[in-house]
Amino acid sequence: MKQLLIPIVILSATVSTQAQSYTLNDLENQFILNNTQLLASKFNVDKSHAEIIQEKLWPNPTLSISEVNLWKSYNIEQQPYLFGKYGQNQQVAVELEQLIETAGKRKKRVALKQLEQTAAAFDYEEILRELRKELRMIYHNLKRINQEEKQLQEIVQLYQQMNENYQRQAQLKNIPTSEFYRIQTELIALQKEQIDLENERMQSLNQLRILTHNDQLEMYQLAFSSKPSQYAQQLPINLLEIAQKQNIGLKRLDNEQAKLNKQLELEIAQKKTDLMLQINYDRGGNIMRDFVGVGVSFDLPIFNTNKGNIKAAQITIDQQKTNYKTAENYLQQSISHLQNQLVRMEQILNNWPINQVTAQKHMLDNYKKHLQNKQVSLLELIDFTQAYREANQSFLAIEQTYYNTLEELQYIVGKDF
Repeated sequence: MKQLLIPIVILSATVSTQAQSYTLNDLENQFILNNTQLLASKFNVDKSHAEIIQEKLWPNPTLSISEVNLWKSYNIEQQPYLFGKYGQNQQVAVELEQLIETAGKRKKRVALKQLEQTAAAFDYEEILRELRKELRMIYHNLKRINQEEKQLQEIVQLYQQMNENYQRQAQLKNIPTSEFYRIQTELIALQKEQIDLENERMQSLNQLRILTHNDQLEMYQLAFSSKPSQYAQQLPINLLEIAQKQNIGLKRLDNEQAKLNKQLELEIAQKKTDLMLQINYDRGGNIMRDFVGVGVSFDLPIFNTNKGNIKAAQITIDQQKTNYKTAENYLQQSISHLQNQLVRMEQILNNWPINQVTAQKHMLDNYKKHLQNKQVSLLELIDFTQAYREANQSFLAIEQTYYNTLEELQYIVGKDF
């Protein structure tokens, strides 16, 4: 009984694996969960958080022990023992120092680290958006390849049948050999296209496997949906306003501007000198046997008042403002261009004579029959198949460009529609 169950279980698992299909949403979920580039970028956010914790800490105090004589000295004033019978002839000095930063320098550095953590989060978001856009474009490319391969296979099968028939008729001297060569040449060209499509399919499929970390992914497992070409009509009116809030490039520049402002505040704070508080203990070093005192040290801002760094920070802020305006203008022009391109593509796709494509498939079958009945010539059939294929290629290429344009627009705006 067990021997019968094992093959059944294996067969069921195999069928289940083969029947599994992946939609675009499924691929995106695998990508988010498994992509190592994303996971590596996410570690930068955690690392930035750890750096914030470190920056909040005060600097450690400094303990100095000096003026210790390890030998016995004579001709000195008698002193009490330090411990036991030791220390009557020994001298020692102990000093404890603590740096006190003024003008809120530590808080300003913490604020800078927090903005760096935000920048790391934006880096993660940018990688996520870029790779997700790449994944979607690969998916659309595979959809086009899949449809092209199916249509090309039908034509190749037709020419293979004709090639066999014409070869046989040419050997029987019923038709000129040149007609057989013409069919054979066209068949070789079509098979070359098949090889090119297969190579393109394998390359795109490998890229998809890398992005999703699904090494077992195959073409037949991809579920291609036929989405309606109506996205241009659904675009928000305030598209530019949304992009100014959501565009990852502008968000990064805004954060960089905030970092530069904090850096300027920190450079201004550097003008004010820090304090070094001191507590001293001196045994036998002066007229007092056990002296305890306090002190403070600080730099005198006479020669260096940090003017150069402050000026450089101000110039960098002005430079960043110019970069922001440039990026904002580029964003506006890109959105306008992509939106207009999406509208034009949508109009072409909506006006495409889909019914004629079905009619052309019937005409292709009729051409084959008419060729056998000598009602059309071989060149007419070849011209029609070439025109039929070019028309389908044009439609699929426009459709792919349409969806790629949509992905570019969604990436720039920072929101899916």
